[in-house]
Amino acid sequence: MSGSTGTLPGTAALTQVGRLATLSWEVLRAIFKRPFQTREWIQQCWFFASVTILPTALVAIPFGAVIALQLGSLTAQIGAQSFTGAASALAIVQQASPLITALLVAGAGGSAVCADIGARKIREEIDAMEVLGVNPIQRLIVPRVLAAMVVSVLLNGLVSVVGVLGGYFFNVVLQGGTPGAYLASFNALAQVPDLWVSEIKALLYGFVAGVVAAFRGLNPPPGPKGVGDAVNQAVVITFLLLFLINVVLTAIYLRIVPPKAM
Repeated sequence: MSGSTGTLPGTAALTQVGRLATLSWEVLRAIFKRPFQTREWIQQCWFFASVTILPTALVAIPFGAVIALQLGSLTAQIGAQSFTGAASALAIVQQASPLITALLVAGAGGSAVCADIGARKIREEIDAMEVLGVNPIQRLIVPRVLAAMVVSVLLNGLVSVVGVLGGYFFNVVLQGGTPGAYLASFNALAQVPDLWVSEIKALLYGFVAGVVAAFRGLNPPPGPKGVGDAVNQAVVITFLLLFLINVVLTAIYLRIVPPKAM
């Protein structure tokens, strides 16, 4: 096939994957380089927290309620009401909490990061920094990626607490469950690695959200709509990657961590 026919779609996709992987590696390397942009990192942490705390808490309550109500109805049908607390709490801690956190961090904070980096790119600020010998990855991207990771871990704990409390309320108050049975089943089946894998997921999700947002911001489509299109692409790509990574991490966790014996 001649070069005039253009680049194959598959080749272009692989090229983008390779560039994203390269940026991820450069970010990981730049994290340990000095000087570290402490002031920028603190400002970005505050920004991520300010735009995600309230939406995350508000989303966690109905999400925990839906899980508790659905599992409560299911366990009642099969005569296993005593396991409602463990099932709902583990579903919230292991699966729902990291995903809710990451989706809101990517949707609220990541989109703002992509827009900021993209605006700097089209104004040629990134090129000017490189000409002056300033590494834009170390100066701009590393603080934002680390902020997304830190806030994701902290918000994950918040979502876990709010979701479990919401599930407890809806199961006990609305479905007539027993408070003691709810807590006892959770204590019987939950284990410390469940919390660890939740935090590891949140940390990795925050990294992915930050890197993808920065990548699309550094490579916006041409034209006046480029930055807006890059923001949309960053959010969609992040969502797809998060669900894929969640499947892989869950499968690995269930393989290496044995279930807790009753």
